Amino acid sequence: MSVSLRLSRGGSKKRPYYKVVVANSRSPRDGAYLEQVGTYNPLLAKDDENRVRLIEDRVRYWLGVGAQPTDRVARMLDKAGIKERTATVNPAKGEPGKKAKERAEDRAKKIAEAEEAKREAEEAAAAAAAAPVAEEAPAEEAPAAGEAAAELPAEEAAAEQAEG
Repeated sequence: MSVSLRLSRGGSKKRPYYKVVVANSRSPRDGAYLEQVGTYNPLLAKDDENRVRLIEDRVRYWLGVGAQPTDRVARMLDKAGIKERTATVNPAKGEPGKKAKERAEDRAKKIAEAEEAKREAEEAAAAAAAAPVAEEAPAEEAPAAGEAAAELPAEEAAAEQAEG
């Protein structure tokens, strides 16, 4: 029979209260247990002394005879200084999953394509704006500054005669 130190839930809906118990590892979470060795009230503040209460000598006895604490109870025992817990190292903890990476790559690709299309549109617009100016200058010989002022009234007069 393997014995474990674990939490047994009590309390009402949305108001949890846990007993730290020594139980057969195959028995149900809230089922029969061998001995209650403490309590845990997650609704109390983290620095409250009544949040986790343990009967230290009984916990040490059960650990001595081979009881295995669950991860949560092991954290409590480590904080109480009863049993040191080895820190777990998970280098991939913050790394997104495979599907999330694929979605991110697709999103990056779409953004890059949109930026490239926008850049091409801007270049085409700039080329279109620059091209007519370049074409008009050779087709129409630009008159000197003094001649341009003299020809404008004459052109306007010719346009008025054509209309009238």
